Amino acid sequence: MSAGLPQASVKSQIFESVLGFLPDWVQITVLALIVLAVVASWVVKIKRKIAHRRAVRTGQPVHAAAQYGQGRGADYLGEYAPRQEQQQGSGADHLGAYAPQAQPAQQPSGADFLGAYAPQQRQADGPSA
Repeated sequence: MSAGLPQASVKSQIFESVLGFLPDWVQITVLALIVLAVVASWVVKIKRKIAHRRAVRTGQPVHAAAQYGQGRGADYLGEYAPRQEQQQGSGADHLGAYAPQAQPAQQPSGADFLGAYAPQQRQADGPSA
């Protein structure tokens, strides 16, 4: 069937057929734009990598999870960012009267609710026969 040449993928065949219907000047423009986008992405990637290396070398803090040059979401909040000096309260601080009360020192056991039906406490006077 084939003479040892690799077959083109379906995507590349569609791309070539669409470009084949366009005039030559449009084909050249589209290909030039694609090459320009690839080169621009490489330039941006290299610039971020250089900036990251400079930050590490000068000892500036670098967010460990961020890629080169990425900030965190809170960096873009401006005046709406949470204040660092405020101490966040816990969820129970906002419950008011519905907050759980302090627990007694000893939890009641199930036998405390049995009343007269609770088993009697055995005295440990000696060995029982």
